Amino acid sequence: MSLIHYKIVQHDGGWAYKLGDVFSEPYRTHAAAMAAARRVAAEQRVPGETRYIQYQSEDGVWHTELASSTDRPQADVIG
Repeated sequence: MSLIHYKIVQHDGGWAYKLGDVFSEPYRTHAAAMAAARRVAAEQRVPGETRYIQYQSEDGVWHTELASSTDRPQADVIG
């Protein structure tokens, strides 16, 4: 199981949560951004459907694999 971290940062005149290099929309307060990030982190734990997925790797090769509905990352919020 993978672990992902949402970080609360100042962004675009307000506060946002960030995962990797991707920012959420800005929120007026740190508390509002924290609440939104916690909501999103909780949604990461919700199982979906087991289904086949396709993706292209960095070398340009396409792959098909079965993604389990229970293979969900652990998510937390920092900041």
